[in-house]
Amino acid sequence: MRRDDAAPERPWHAWRVARPLRIQVDGGTYHVNAHAIANAALFRDDDDRRRFLALLERAVSAHEWACHAYCLMTTHYHLLIHTPDASLADGMKWLNGAYAQGLNRRHGTRGHVFESRYYSTLIEQEAHLLESLRYVVNNPVLAGVCADAAAWPWSSYGAWMGTVQRPPFLAVAWVLSHFGMDVERARERLREFISNGIRRAVA
Repeated sequence: MRRDDAAPERPWHAWRVARPLRIQVDGGTYHVNAHAIANAALFRDDDDRRRFLALLERAVSAHEWACHAYCLMTTHYHLLIHTPDASLADGMKWLNGAYAQGLNRRHGTRGHVFESRYYSTLIEQEAHLLESLRYVVNNPVLAGVCADAAAWPWSSYGAWMGTVQRPPFLAVAWVLSHFGMDVERARERLREFISNGIRRAVA
């Protein structure tokens, strides 16, 4: 039997625990988020937010993703993404890289923008999916930035409700289909579902 201590000598840094592989599947739906380094501002102004959404549209189109929800906070963002094939890592690497390079160029800064790679959770049950939709758009409310999801302009909530123009990359009809076939009735149910999330959080 080969003893463990008979293994070849390796430098100390080679023994560091490797980062776990990300779960990627064909037809996967993921809750994705990424944070700025040292809790800095990831989005310094509305132009930064518009630029990020334009890049997100390009990533969704290039990889044939569907984006069901998004919310851009100051220090981080949340997305709910469906990928027809296992392309999440490639798409997110491009999205965060392109945004970081543009942010540094636009503001005359250098260095890392994101604190680490993005975080992702594979969603496998409808209950988890619905809770993720609710959590994403309620993020600014839970953070105390605004009183309700409708008051935050940088999320998918307004497009869901038909109060703002739908971004080309956002799959609004798919979200509404979980709350009914009639669009207006589905929006009423979705609005109540989102509001109930805040009531539960503060109860």
